[in-house]
Amino acid sequence: MTDQTYFRKGFGLKGQVADVLSQDYHSRLVEEIRANDYTYSNGPVTFRLAHEFGFCYGVDRAVEYAYQADTKFPDKRVFLIGEIIHNPHVNQKLETLGIEFLLPDQEGAFDFSGITKDDVVIIPAFGVTVKDMATLHDIGCVLVDTTCGSVLNVWKRVEKYARDGFTALIHGKYFHEESKATASQVTRYPDGHYIIVRDMAETETVCNFIEAGSDPKSLETQFANAISPGFDASKHLLRVGIANQTTMLANESLAIAARVRESMARRYGDQHLADHFRSFDTICSATQERQDAVIDLMKEPLDMMIVIGGYNSSNTNHLAKLCAKSRTTYHISDASCIDIENRSVRHKPVGTDNEVTQADWLNVDSLTIGITAGASTPNNKIGEAMERVMRTMGVEPNVQS
Repeated sequence: MTDQTYFRKGFGLKGQVADVLSQDYHSRLVEEIRANDYTYSNGPVTFRLAHEFGFCYGVDRAVEYAYQADTKFPDKRVFLIGEIIHNPHVNQKLETLGIEFLLPDQEGAFDFSGITKDDVVIIPAFGVTVKDMATLHDIGCVLVDTTCGSVLNVWKRVEKYARDGFTALIHGKYFHEESKATASQVTRYPDGHYIIVRDMAETETVCNFIEAGSDPKSLETQFANAISPGFDASKHLLRVGIANQTTMLANESLAIAARVRESMARRYGDQHLADHFRSFDTICSATQERQDAVIDLMKEPLDMMIVIGGYNSSNTNHLAKLCAKSRTTYHISDASCIDIENRSVRHKPVGTDNEVTQADWLNVDSLTIGITAGASTPNNKIGEAMERVMRTMGVEPNVQS
């Protein structure tokens, strides 16, 4: 790709898009609470905001580059592969700019047949697979690559595993865009392979096979959607390197790495461990910081937690999971989930896939509410949710979002 068709560092238009970005995503209320030691009180309600929340650097960069691309190429068709991030509000804003979304089919594949060399294609923060990148390169269109730097670090590690003959064992969701893109990095090498485990339970299945080595077909069938083509458990679980989808629970990723290491040590002995097991810290610092901030916030005397972010956002779901361990937790997609008139809330309970409606969720005279938001949630959505909570409790915000 030439310098004229591939861009990873924006177009020098930060100043030109700053005002519209502020208008679309800024919140005076969130800035007020941040400046006041992350605490805001108004009548019967007190909010405690996690010290790390909302847009991370990678998301902020991806959104800004999308706005810059739209500004840079006013006379070209601009396409986005999938979603820039997992937040419906942000994606809707991009649609209003005129950016066209290329959505995957039921198998998760993208159709680039309508793209020409005269078009602009934005690669989302999750990245795209090696195959899709090659297809876009062959088309010759302008590529605006917003792939997060933390994701790129994981890719480098997975590629090195494949180069050295280690299978990448990835903690993630096999259907997630980032995990697909990460797993595809092994295809750069003829005998590169991967297996994706979603949680510790699936890891135990893999570890049991590593230690016992029985019935490879059963394991391959169970992980049919989460292994590389031609995967042979008897051959490709002899040498394993650990990686992870950056938005997974950090502590779980570390526990999975420790569990696989333990199995390899049992199978081959500590003295041969380096020949069979590798693990490097590929945990995203922003994901870790938001999870650590929630854990710290749980030490406060809170009556409940509100977690704001897209229901298909992995990092938001994991924040809700952490909160729900010790507090009543409401995961809402945005402020529209809070019905002031009926005093109800639509939310997605932790561990489920569907929204439910709960009446009288703020049915006490005084509340201290913890607030956090996923890395793809803009500040204005956080501020709007806080405003609706206050109005439900009968007070008017003294700082408008």
